[in-house]
Amino acid sequence: MGTPPFVLASASPARRRLLQTAGIQPLVYPSDFDESQVQIDEPAQLVKTLAQRKAETVAPQFESALIMGCDSVLAVNGEIHGKPANPEEARQRWQKMQGHFGDLYTGHVFIDLSQNRTLVRCQVTRVYFAQLSDRTIDAYVATGEPLKCAGAFALEGRGGLFVEKIEGCHSNVIGLSLPLLRQMLEEMGYSVTDFW
Repeated sequence: MGTPPFVLASASPARRRLLQTAGIQPLVYPSDFDESQVQIDEPAQLVKTLAQRKAETVAPQFESALIMGCDSVLAVNGEIHGKPANPEEARQRWQKMQGHFGDLYTGHVFIDLSQNRTLVRCQVTRVYFAQLSDRTIDAYVATGEPLKCAGAFALEGRGGLFVEKIEGCHSNVIGLSLPLLRQMLEEMGYSVTDFW
């Protein structure tokens, strides 16, 4: 079995950088899938469904490829949060999150067109947020970073200053779980080193 092209069905620069850091140079094909079409209240099922829809949207553009779709949300006190719509929403979110923890869910999907196989998984990481003053929250929101991320923070950016600790997979919080990626590739009959 030859190694198919590795396609990332995501516009996320953080996911692309994670893959590149791990030695994988993905072809990037953002899905532009309309996420509002999916209404699911359970975070793990929501991210798995969205990740699969993104990968399925991109798949028809290829005859043979390994297509990865991902989606992340943060659940805090049972409430699901994706990217904040505007600075005010990001500010309100941080006022609720600070001093508490949230569970970051990332759905991971691989569609292997050559094997006609789909694999769907979810990884969860618990994130503990620092106590922040309103001034600090306002300054962070003003950077624009929280508007680009599920959960209104980027662990690998300024948001990393406001995370006290994490329990679970660190790269999952950035956009995809590298250990889960390796396991999923193995389950599909590949080694991650095939894509170096």
